[in-house]
Amino acid sequence: MICGRWHVLGTCQNPGFAGGGSLAGGEAQTYHARMGRSRRWWRARGAALAVLALALAGCVQNAPLDSLDPKGPFAERINGLFWPVFWVAVVIFVLVEGAILVAAVVFRDRPGRAEPKQIHGSPRLEVVWTVIPALILAGIAVPTVSAVFDLTKCDSGAMSIEVIAHQWWFEYRYPEEGGVVTANVLVIPAGQEVCLSMTSEDVLHNFWVPNLNGKRYLIPGQTTTLRLQADEPGEFWGHCAEFCGLSHSLMRARVEAVPTAEFDAWIDAQRQPAPVPAEGTAAAVGLAVFEARACTQCHFISGTNDVANPFGPNLTHFASRHVFAGATLPEQDEDRRDALKRWIANPPEVKPGSFMPDLGLTEQEIEDVIAYLETLQ
Repeated sequence: MICGRWHVLGTCQNPGFAGGGSLAGGEAQTYHARMGRSRRWWRARGAALAVLALALAGCVQNAPLDSLDPKGPFAERINGLFWPVFWVAVVIFVLVEGAILVAAVVFRDRPGRAEPKQIHGSPRLEVVWTVIPALILAGIAVPTVSAVFDLTKCDSGAMSIEVIAHQWWFEYRYPEEGGVVTANVLVIPAGQEVCLSMTSEDVLHNFWVPNLNGKRYLIPGQTTTLRLQADEPGEFWGHCAEFCGLSHSLMRARVEAVPTAEFDAWIDAQRQPAPVPAEGTAAAVGLAVFEARACTQCHFISGTNDVANPFGPNLTHFASRHVFAGATLPEQDEDRRDALKRWIANPPEVKPGSFMPDLGLTEQEIEDVIAYLETLQ
């Protein structure tokens, strides 16, 4: 004889099995009612927890990737589309869910009640609930399509910057500013439109700076455009929004908007070659290590080495950028030098799949290389 779930009643009776009896009618009804209430309670609690989790997920303060905090005209354009569509969706949701609740309560089955009148196949209703959604979608589609084209069509006077995506970092080139090349931090003048011409060196990527504009794909062999403009100086976070491999989550970006005069000074500084460290200094030893360990095969440093098609980021003014390793380091509250030491010691450990190998440098060699990199202002 099998003793299972019926044991909750204090008996060991299992209907349907040899030797087992059956519960009395009242006991069975009590048991099933109790089990039904228990299941409903657990379902209600699960639904409440899910709603609470979703609500809490939207309560993050100072979120760096916040699409609802526009800081430029193009992000404002998207924000101006989002809220009307959101409230239309809220109204539709309330009406539909309200109708479902009314129907469930008013037309619920009752003893002796006749079946309600069926409306399936009513031509008038079919037309109404086909035409109304079509009109709503058309009203949303017209401004949306117009905005999509407007946000990717640059003005003739916009500053041109090229964006090249790599696994897993962004490269920025300023063709109108003497061919300045940098990485991770995109510096732009505040209050001026910037036209990004974007492509990918390897796989499909997506450039997204939510405070300044929406997402835009970077496609190998093709060029896409995106307009950026920051109303005020500030730093805005970006991210690759298309899965692109092991370290996709670590492919980040920064857009730094600065006053025009500061931008011009930054461009002038970026045009200068890297300084040559004085002999006998730790920086000079670091440069020797840098060259001996074949770092110059992947990284270009103006005035030091010449790489026709550098595989890694341009390091000519590495120390002028406050983040590195795909704009993921240093981490919050981490010292820049400690982060750089950790990165050079074992890049694949910090960033899985990194094409920058572990060169097996000693602690002293790492210190010397850092001393050299810190001179690249």
